[in-house]
Amino acid sequence: MPHNPGLPRRRVLRTALATTAALSAPLVEATPALAARPRIGRLSDQSAVRSFTLGDTRLTYVVDAAMELDPAGFLPAVPTDYWREHPEALTRSGRIAASAGGVLVERGRHRLLIDVGLGSNVLSPTLGVSRGGALLKTLRGLRVAPESVGTVAFTHLHTDHTGVGFVPDRQQELHKAFPCADYLVAAAEWGPFWRGEIKVGAPSWDGFMVPMSRVLRQFEDGDEVWPGVTALITPGHSPGHTTYVISASRGRRILVLGDAFHTPAQLTHPEWPSGPDVDVEGVLKARRTLLEQLLAPRTYAFAFHFGDQAFGRVVRDAAGDVQWRPAPARALLPSPVRLA
Repeated sequence: MPHNPGLPRRRVLRTALATTAALSAPLVEATPALAARPRIGRLSDQSAVRSFTLGDTRLTYVVDAAMELDPAGFLPAVPTDYWREHPEALTRSGRIAASAGGVLVERGRHRLLIDVGLGSNVLSPTLGVSRGGALLKTLRGLRVAPESVGTVAFTHLHTDHTGVGFVPDRQQELHKAFPCADYLVAAAEWGPFWRGEIKVGAPSWDGFMVPMSRVLRQFEDGDEVWPGVTALITPGHSPGHTTYVISASRGRRILVLGDAFHTPAQLTHPEWPSGPDVDVEGVLKARRTLLEQLLAPRTYAFAFHFGDQAFGRVVRDAAGDVQWRPAPARALLPSPVRLA
C-alpha cells in the first residue's frame, strides 16, 4: 500500500521551506537573440522557456516536450469549421501546438515545481505526435539544480505531466528526479489510478506508480500545499485533477490550469470537451468554476498546452465572449525539442 501521511487541511507544507535553504544560481538572463524575441509568442508554435513575474512570485515554464495534437483525434467536439476559420491556431502540419513540461514557482529562496512533463512517454498516434525528455536539460540551462526544488506537485497523473518524476541509477533502480522534494498529489486523483480504475493516459505502473506509492503525500481540496499555493480540485479530465491557485503580492494571483483546457478555443466554448476527458459533465462543471475565478480582477493563468502563449488572462471582448489574452513573458531559452 502507498505511504500516505497526508497533509492536514490548510496547513503550509513546512518542509517546502526547510529543503531549499541552499539554492543554485538564479535563472539565466536571456541571450541577445532571445531578448529580441517577442514577449508574446504564437499559438501555433511550441513554447519557448518563458518566465513571468507577478509581484513577489516568479513562474518559469520549464519545457520538456513538443507535442502536436490531432484536431479530430484529440478534440473531436470542435467543429471542423472552427479550425478553417482560425488557421492561426494550427501548426503548418495542421495540428495543435501543445508543449509539455513543468512550471517552476519561485518566491524568495524557495522553489515549487508543478508537473514534470512527458519524459520518454509518447502520445498515442490517434491523438498526435510527440517527443520529450528535455526537462532536466532545461533546468540545467536555467542553472536550477534538481536538489534545490523543495516540492513537486502534480495537477494530474497523465503521462505528459508525470514523465520525469523518477530517474534510474546505475543499477536501474528508480529514484526521485528531485531528491529533496516532497511529491504531492490529490487523494481524489491518486486513489482511482492506484486501484487501476483509470486507463486513459495512465502512467507506467512500474516506472511511476510504484515508486510514487513509496514517497507521495496526499492532499484534499482547499489545502495549502506550499506557502501561498492552494489546491482547487477540478475533476473531470481525471478524477482528482487539480488547479493550483498561487497568491502573489497586492492581491494578485495566478491559476495553474493543468488540463481543464487544452486550447484557448475551449475558454470561449467550454462546452467543447477533449477526447481524453474521463467525465465530460465533470469537465463542464469544472470549467464553469474556473471561468468564474479566471474572470475575477487581478487574476492570471498558466496553461501547459497553449502553444507559445502559456501565460495570460481570461477577458470578455466587446461582444461579451470569453477570450484568452496572452501576457508578455520573457523568453529565457528556446524550445528545447523539435519534432522531426
